[in-house]
Amino acid sequence: MADQIPLYPVRGAAAVASRKRAAYYSAAGPGAERPGRFQLEDESAHLDEMPLMMSEEGFENDESDYHTLPRARILQRKRGLEWFVCGGWKFLCTSCCDWLINICQRKRELKARTVWLGYPEKCEEKHPRNSIKNQKYNVFTFIPGNQRIPSDMVFLRTSEKAGSCFIRTDQLDGETDWKLKVAVSCTQRLPALGDLFSINAYVYAQKPQLDIHSFEGTFTREDSDPPVHESLSIENTLWASTIVASGTVIGVVIYTGKETRSVMNTSNPKNKVGLLDLELNQLTKALFLALVALSLVMVTLQGFVGPWYRNLFRFLLLFSYIIPISLRVNLDMGKAAYGWMIMRDENIPGTVVRTSTIPEELGRLVYLLTDKTGTLTQNEMIFKRLHLGTVSYGTDTMDEIQSHVMNSYSQMYSQASGNNANSTPPRKAQSSAPKVRKSVSSRVHEAVKAIALCHNVTPVYEARAGVTGETEYAEVDQDFSDENRTYQASSPDEVALVQWTESVGLTLVNRDLTSMQLRTPGGQILTYCILQMFPFTSESKRMGVIVRDEATAEITFYMKGADVAMSTIVQYNDWLEEECGNMAREGLRTLVVAKRALTEEQYQDFESRYSQAKLSVHDRMLKVAAVVESLEREMELLCLTGVEDQLQADVRPTLEMLRNAGIKIWMLTGDKLETATCIAKSSHLVSRTQDIHTFRPVTSRGEAHLELNAFRRKHDCALVISGDSLEVCLRYYEHELAELACQCPAVVCCRCSPTQKARIVKLLQQRTGKRTCAIGDGGNDVSMIQAADCGIGIEGKEGKQASLAADFSITQFKHIGRLLMVHGRSSYKRSAALGQFVMHRGLIISTMQAVFSSVFYFASVPLYQGFLMVGYATIYTMFPVFSLVLDQDVKPEMAMLYPELYKDLTKGRSLSFKTFLVWVLISIYQGGILMYGALLLFESEFVHVVAISFTALILTELLMVALTVRTWHWLMVVAEFLSLGCYIASLAFLNEYFDVAFITTVTFLWKVSAITVVSCLPLYVLKYLKRKLSPPSYSKLTS
Repeated sequence: MADQIPLYPVRGAAAVASRKRAAYYSAAGPGAERPGRFQLEDESAHLDEMPLMMSEEGFENDESDYHTLPRARILQRKRGLEWFVCGGWKFLCTSCCDWLINICQRKRELKARTVWLGYPEKCEEKHPRNSIKNQKYNVFTFIPGNQRIPSDMVFLRTSEKAGSCFIRTDQLDGETDWKLKVAVSCTQRLPALGDLFSINAYVYAQKPQLDIHSFEGTFTREDSDPPVHESLSIENTLWASTIVASGTVIGVVIYTGKETRSVMNTSNPKNKVGLLDLELNQLTKALFLALVALSLVMVTLQGFVGPWYRNLFRFLLLFSYIIPISLRVNLDMGKAAYGWMIMRDENIPGTVVRTSTIPEELGRLVYLLTDKTGTLTQNEMIFKRLHLGTVSYGTDTMDEIQSHVMNSYSQMYSQASGNNANSTPPRKAQSSAPKVRKSVSSRVHEAVKAIALCHNVTPVYEARAGVTGETEYAEVDQDFSDENRTYQASSPDEVALVQWTESVGLTLVNRDLTSMQLRTPGGQILTYCILQMFPFTSESKRMGVIVRDEATAEITFYMKGADVAMSTIVQYNDWLEEECGNMAREGLRTLVVAKRALTEEQYQDFESRYSQAKLSVHDRMLKVAAVVESLEREMELLCLTGVEDQLQADVRPTLEMLRNAGIKIWMLTGDKLETATCIAKSSHLVSRTQDIHTFRPVTSRGEAHLELNAFRRKHDCALVISGDSLEVCLRYYEHELAELACQCPAVVCCRCSPTQKARIVKLLQQRTGKRTCAIGDGGNDVSMIQAADCGIGIEGKEGKQASLAADFSITQFKHIGRLLMVHGRSSYKRSAALGQFVMHRGLIISTMQAVFSSVFYFASVPLYQGFLMVGYATIYTMFPVFSLVLDQDVKPEMAMLYPELYKDLTKGRSLSFKTFLVWVLISIYQGGILMYGALLLFESEFVHVVAISFTALILTELLMVALTVRTWHWLMVVAEFLSLGCYIASLAFLNEYFDVAFITTVTFLWKVSAITVVSCLPLYVLKYLKRKLSPPSYSKLTS
């Protein structure tokens, strides 16, 4: 795959390196001052000169050979006058321009800030002054439910009893799941809302940054004894553009305007110009040079007699038809027609064209960058498989699980009632009890209970209509029936698992920050106290919970996570790896569930160590992780679950069609790596037989260097890389990564921020020069859509923000196939034919003028004047030429059936300098035949030359349109006869140009017919021979 990539080998042997190093140290002695540019350089800056393909030993041993090369180069620069002449003036000009641009576009430095609550009496502040304040109070914002948050805030207070609420972040990170946010406990405990204005407290917030998943700050209240200090994290924040999903919230504003996370992750839109327009601009420049050259030739052949410069400008005006002034008008009208056809297509209903400049770009795409959630998938999870090691349950055997759960709980309560009759309190079994093999029923029960307890799901009940509260904490009358309950969580996988446990009889009915309640099939309520929660992170790839059963006082540590993280934690088994592979091949998202029973002493020891680790100032994350890992040993493997993310309709055939069309597909998502890989397999973005190279997490230049070497050795494999690793590689090895990734059949980038998505698009544009298309459905995709050459938005669950910002809006992902294969292909080929024909129309009349001037001693006299010149480009030829926008080479069904036809368009063969030169030769031939034929056949009067040549010219243009057309439309026939009728009708009014008596004679008719046949017949013969001897690909299908 990448053997041909130049990886910049070492430029010299050890001797050369040592000589350069010696020159460096001799030039700058031990006490000399080194160039300041490198004083703050990172330790790995010398890697600039390293070859990418090196062994690990070479990486370690050869560092010193490259350490001095960049510095040695600095001293080799020329100085003085020689330096200025050899390029110093350019450097100075560039520096001055950069300085002026920086002055004009200077951005305000982002700073940390202190935001005071209420109206503090003292004015001195420990931190930088707050810029977000009105004259008296800082800005508090009250936001009711289902309202968008206007700015970035710290969450102070909520009407929810638990002190937390849910928000929707679909317009920020593209995920439709609700996120749980927790109010600052100090302000949540205040007796009344008005106390927020009377306390003496402040929030310290870090300076604004891009990362939407992190925040560091503190909350301090100074008027309490002792002063209250609380650390603030991401769970205490409410970012702008998110929506309050439950309850009402009150927050204090910390970032506004350009400092908000949503604005910082949004790029400015650019004016998009199609590749076809750029190519036509190049051809127009060539025509302008031809116009100037032809005028100079005519003046030169005159001998520069008299005021030659005046004759030069007269020739420039006479040959000005070489410049196709009407080209832009015709193309813009054609683009509007293409947009109208797209929106009227019944096969892609709801499609909206929001641009009138780039419909042809749909026919030139090489890279398609797509979002995952809501674009390829419906973001609706369905539980498909439960595997216990010896037995597997699918969708058709879920009733067996339900019967096992019912039997287990019925036996449990019958035993409990017997124990109560004997006055024996239930006690936890001692860990020293002998192990017995559990029955299938008990194993199923343990697995279902673990799935029902190990999650971050909260049941939400809708309030009854018409109930209002007078006070802030008025209890709403809620309906706790099953029909009124919905589940909310940070991941749809979690919701799918809890919904499945409800379907088999174990229902989550209530949850707050400290407890959760389950309802058994018999209707009993089981209460569990949540002792500790360990949320899912991309580093740990697992989540856990420690709960205490209120009835039995048993303490259990439940954990679930990805198989790569859990395989080393659970007890030895011989089936987990194989079954995970089987489920992954089916496109299922797998989770391994395990548990460990804890004694009271074990838990108390863990809690003390865990609390101590959380209070540490240095390396807090590492210490906390180490304490948690002390529990993650020899856990009992309970089950393996498989959840399917429902794909959008016809995603697989659409992706296959796009691949067959030569389009490379990259998936950019903010979701985690395992989920992205699973969807890539299930959607057939990556084929079942294709290898996947998962780029290991890298944080430094050296790690990226070694990992790129490992990736370079792989051939024909898909790449999966995370956003953090991508950022490191782009910083140091942008060129190498782009070269390697562009040769992959598919690329998946996970944990991508909106700005990273846009940066990847720009990287492809700069490194490959190919046309890119971005498709997404959320607000987090807007930057990517606007950066791409062609942006497509999908109206979905995440709103219309992407749809409104895109160039084209569709309702389903499958519509992109017809949009590209049919409309994109037709638009490009039609515009290419239309543009070249408009050029031909100007070239042919300019050739006739040149021949006429040459025959009459290079006189700068116009051949046609007045209305003839105006009518030639308008009513006489406009309708037939513009009717080319209705032309098509193959039927839409054929274009969809054979997407390989799309590949030819990316090569740009429909409009190139080769096809342009062919049309120039045709114009010169036909112009010369028409003019010389008219001069040979005209009678004694000059007016006959005008009549014969102009009529033959109009007929030639009409016949050339007929020659260019591949599939006739009834409007094309109407346009041909309408133009011919307009010309014949206008002959009666053009007495000053034509001799009416002459044009009604038979002589006029046969002379015009003869000239027209000579000018067009050879072209028809050549077209017939070419179609027989070298037919185009589409003609093979139509035949």
